[in-house]
Amino acid sequence: MDRNIRIVIAEDDPQIAEIQQRFLQRIEGCETVGIAHGLAEAQDLVEVLKPDLLLLDVQFPTGTGLDLLRQLRAHNIKTDVILVTAAQEVATLREALHGGVFDYILKPLVFERLQESLLNYGRHLSRLQQLDSLAQRDVDRLLQGNPASSAASHETPAAATPGTRLPKGVDALTLEKVIEVFARQQQALNAEEVGAEIGASRTTARRYLEYLTSTGQLKAEVSYGSVGRPERRYRQG
Repeated sequence: MDRNIRIVIAEDDPQIAEIQQRFLQRIEGCETVGIAHGLAEAQDLVEVLKPDLLLLDVQFPTGTGLDLLRQLRAHNIKTDVILVTAAQEVATLREALHGGVFDYILKPLVFERLQESLLNYGRHLSRLQQLDSLAQRDVDRLLQGNPASSAASHETPAAATPGTRLPKGVDALTLEKVIEVFARQQQALNAEEVGAEIGASRTTARRYLEYLTSTGQLKAEVSYGSVGRPERRYRQG
């Protein structure tokens, strides 16, 4: 993009909102233009500031972020939405997808996951800006680059079995290697440790770990190291 992504944070916990703001400050091309701790305040900020993106929690004292999402869509407000939530219910994810969210990120928020989502979002906006008209390949590229769209296409993902359609960027051979690592190991591992086991980068390992977490074969947990920085670790589900 030729400008920063303008973002509003809607989070009722001030400390979590502050963490999100600090994360955004570390991501090039992102600009926090407002922070709301309530649904009415969030709606006002979106309507007045017209940000590109809203980072939206689900649970608020006066309602849910899904209520706000429905209101924004009913009023044809163009701001995109990424849900950042502790809600793990499939029904919540389905409703979010129906509301057209760009991504769905589970708490506790990890910097690398947020960064990946916002980089994807920036590429998505850049592609839209470069298009004058649409061909099918353009539509495919746009939708394949949308994490929430990919999630909708794989609501009941499985491990690499014959006939299983794997997400883009996940191949069966490497997936089996990751599965074998956890068949041998009982303790929780981080992406760097798994990458070393399979001979791949930390980023590549994390992609496979997140996929296996989405299938229920692995469970993700967040631990805080000696410096207090959250670390995402994985173990068999």
